[in-house]
Amino acid sequence: MKLHLSGPSNNLLQQDIQITGSKSESNRSLLLQALYSGISISNLSNSDDAEVMQKGLQISSGIVDIHHAGTAMRFLTSYFASQEGKEVTLTGSQRMTERPIKVLVDALRNLGADIEYEKNDGYPPIRITGKKLTKNRVSLPADISSQYISSLLLTAPSLENGLELELIGKITSVPYIKMTLALLNEIGVESSFEGNTIKVIPKASVNKTNLVVESDWSSASYFYSIVALSDVGTEIILSAYKENSLQGDSVLAKIYTDFGVQTIFEDHKIIVKKTENCQLQGVQYDLANAPDIAQTIAVTCFGLGISCILTGLHTLKIKETDRLEALHTELSKLGAVIFVSDEDLTLAPSTDIKSDIAIDTYNDHRMAMAFAPLAMRTSIILNDAEVVSKSYPDYWKDLKTLKFGVKEL
Repeated sequence: MKLHLSGPSNNLLQQDIQITGSKSESNRSLLLQALYSGISISNLSNSDDAEVMQKGLQISSGIVDIHHAGTAMRFLTSYFASQEGKEVTLTGSQRMTERPIKVLVDALRNLGADIEYEKNDGYPPIRITGKKLTKNRVSLPADISSQYISSLLLTAPSLENGLELELIGKITSVPYIKMTLALLNEIGVESSFEGNTIKVIPKASVNKTNLVVESDWSSASYFYSIVALSDVGTEIILSAYKENSLQGDSVLAKIYTDFGVQTIFEDHKIIVKKTENCQLQGVQYDLANAPDIAQTIAVTCFGLGISCILTGLHTLKIKETDRLEALHTELSKLGAVIFVSDEDLTLAPSTDIKSDIAIDTYNDHRMAMAFAPLAMRTSIILNDAEVVSKSYPDYWKDLKTLKFGVKEL
């Protein structure tokens, strides 16, 4: 699906938007629900990723195809490895077979897991024969993806002897690890995180618990971008959110104050308001703990005509696409002067934005959603726009609610 996007005729926006539950929290909650009866979930994400995770958890043998869902690939690897009697082949899209899984497989093998590569060493598809895992000490590099760590931690309390996990090197995306541990705590699992060592105490069963999933802050980021690119006085109300969020991407509320956007928490909602025009010539952020909002921030800065330096982005190389190279290619089409390395991005101030440029999305939902707010400044075309269903199926409908011109070509 190819879409032509144009901004609202009146840049002073007023609207309420209900955003579905966090994909990150939903997938963690679903895995815990599969391990322990008695867990129920409210405000579950309606994303493709959460749907794939649900379906995967119901399979006992044969092929489990998780398509583009990297979180599901990593979480299900540990889950199936620890499930005696289950034998599956875990696979996905072409891009998924290019995304490394070796660090996690090595750690699970060290715990006694039976996992074999079907094609290329270190990459899906993988064949898993579930076993009772009794070893409880393992180490792995901490600077690649926090999802490897969370995958082990989520399965840990169901293991006979729990888990002691040593993290080697600088830890990436700490908020996501803390989110995992907070959810374990919510169902009564004891854990500790001291220095580079995480311990999870085994728990055979949990009390009846309802896990309420907070709405997704990554999805909220696109509305922050829209507000930043709109007129002073614009106000969008988003629900349902907590002031003390488990999600690392909630840092965007603080970051966007630099762009004149204020956040007010009120009755499980956030009021996102443009109170002044951006006064800065440039900004610099270390996004090691919130890499998923890098695309949004880069596009916002380009739309505002200010420079930015974004660091801590090494994990973006192994996402749905190489997001740094994708940003370089697509922003350059629009007239940006941009430089990227393996772990950072530098954008020069821009004075002009080209119009009606076709933006490729690379099977990456965040490329489509991050570029859409630019329609506040110029009309753009988005190729393969349906990719947003991976995390936010209602995105285009919600933009229409804000009076964006959303026309299928």
